[in-house]
Amino acid sequence: MTIIVGKKIPEFSSVSTGGEITNTTFAGKKIVLYFYPKDNTPGCTQETAEFRDTYPQFKKAGTEVFGVSRDSLKSHSNFKSKLELPFELISDPEEVLCELFTVMKLKNMYGKQVRGIERSTSLIDSTGLLAAEWRGVKVASHVEQVLEAVKNL
Repeated sequence: MTIIVGKKIPEFSSVSTGGEITNTTFAGKKIVLYFYPKDNTPGCTQETAEFRDTYPQFKKAGTEVFGVSRDSLKSHSNFKSKLELPFELISDPEEVLCELFTVMKLKNMYGKQVRGIERSTSLIDSTGLLAAEWRGVKVASHVEQVLEAVKNL
């Protein structure tokens, strides 16, 4: 099943640094899911820090933020602690959410084709519809774009 903008997100359940999370856990709130390749890498650290720094504005706009990668809960817990994150990180080693949001792509890394997460962000509105998505994200100014979209919902 492919999720498209304007359609309802199917039920999902995932494990996060704060326990189990389902999309109904935050019914009535907007949700930002940002998918990133790996904890503690330069681009992912920068993007996560920018979401952290603007998190109060997301909260003010009635929005929960979650980072999603295939890293383990232990890795996420360390990453969350290191960056002092006020939001949870979702561990998706089986790629359930990654497949649901079709963010797994073949990428070139050091001359080899590897399967990995394409840096992407999905915005789910308060009724559970996919309101917007960003694919192949460049970190610079991305968080401001997402925050602007949240404010315009």
